[in-house]
Amino acid sequence: MFTCKTIAVTHRKLCTRPFLEQIGRVLAQQPEGLILREKDLSWEDYAALAKQVIPLCQRAGVPCYLNGFPQAGTELGHPYLQFSFPLLTEFGRPQGIQQLGVSVHSVEQAVRAQKLGADFLIAGHIFPTDCKPGLPPRGLEFLGQVCRAVTIPVYAIGGITPENAPLAIKAGAEGVCIMSGAMKL
Repeated sequence: MFTCKTIAVTHRKLCTRPFLEQIGRVLAQQPEGLILREKDLSWEDYAALAKQVIPLCQRAGVPCYLNGFPQAGTELGHPYLQFSFPLLTEFGRPQGIQQLGVSVHSVEQAVRAQKLGADFLIAGHIFPTDCKPGLPPRGLEFLGQVCRAVTIPVYAIGGITPENAPLAIKAGAEGVCIMSGAMKL
């Protein structure tokens, strides 16, 4: 996929092949992690999907971060979560979680997320992306400001390509997150 640290983010509606087959293709690339995003699912449907994806990640040795459901850690007994900043401020860091990633959209959110127990941040969106049509990207200057404001790793997200990923690293990011590129791999 990339020559830098990469976290793959799922979006099954972008897949051109069966979702679990696509996950297998992504995991074969050995990303730093996989965020099971799937925001449109109910908790019940998400949990059922997570029970299929987690073992694939475990076999590949890739952490699977469950996204958007604070009960995911306790009800599924899973130690890796990904929260939005509002979710973190509402629920805090759940007990028993080994790694918690938090999405941020300002320097202030980044600093507060670190104080509230985030282990890493996802900052975006950095470049123009089809996922956020009409919404201007925050850019590399924003990314650099976030990276300088915290001591935990920051991953850039939004419009990341093999060509611009090195720019995100140069701005201070630990790595990048990709969704479209991973789901169409």
